[in-house]
Amino acid sequence: MGYDHAAPKRRVNMTLNEDLVEQARGLTSNLSETVELLLAKFVAEGGDAAASKQRRIEQHIAASNAFVAQHGGWADEFSTL
Repeated sequence: MGYDHAAPKRRVNMTLNEDLVEQARGLTSNLSETVELLLAKFVAEGGDAAASKQRRIEQHIAASNAFVAQHGGWADEFSTL
């Protein structure tokens, strides 16, 4: 999926645990860049998870359709149509 690395930056307002922010500042010289990289990873993994879920849904639908095509639907015997 990716994102536009050249997109303009903008300020955002967030509420974060103060102690956690201070500890993070001790680990990085650029907290904004670090958060941006972590956010990019989070978005990429979320997109991958969503795509994986969609593939599983499509596989299930295909398997269900194949079963019904071969064996008929479980409620066919009750149909009045």
